[in-house]
Amino acid sequence: MRIISGKHRGRSIRPPKNLPVRPTTDKAKEALFNILNNRIDFDELDVLDLFCGTGSISFEFVSRDVRSIACVDENFRCIGFVRSTMQELGMETAKTFKADALKFVESTNLKWDLIFADPPYDFPKYQELVSTILNRQLLNEEGMLIIEHPKEVSFDSFAELTETRKYGKVHFSFFQLES
Repeated sequence: MRIISGKHRGRSIRPPKNLPVRPTTDKAKEALFNILNNRIDFDELDVLDLFCGTGSISFEFVSRDVRSIACVDENFRCIGFVRSTMQELGMETAKTFKADALKFVESTNLKWDLIFADPPYDFPKYQELVSTILNRQLLNEEGMLIIEHPKEVSFDSFAELTETRKYGKVHFSFFQLES
């Protein structure tokens, strides 16, 4: 795993092999950040990374100088790895939370400019996750929600869905709040 761009560009990250994760492929991650590069100013973002796993997406955001990032995962080893890697790279804007992602969004009162969620592909509550984030208004004005998911999951019933992009087996659905 490597950091694709930003001040830590090219840096290799080696997560322990025993983490229960399915990291986003470099191809899909690069495509996602190419899309975001054309839409947002990273240095003005407060980001929430749900189901952060190895932290691959979080490291990309921090490498691009986001204002802050919160990383949530229920696995203690994942959070420990993300926390130690953030410290090693001097990424002071990151906070980690060992928590169930759905319970976290059900209970938090914080808001973000961008929320990225990459649940396990067999996650049974994709719709509930999106509904909770949108209904609890966890995005700032003009905020963006991005869900990584398998092709079997559809979000067509959400008015806030703006597009879905496919990169191999990886799908990213984008949700945007109107200003």
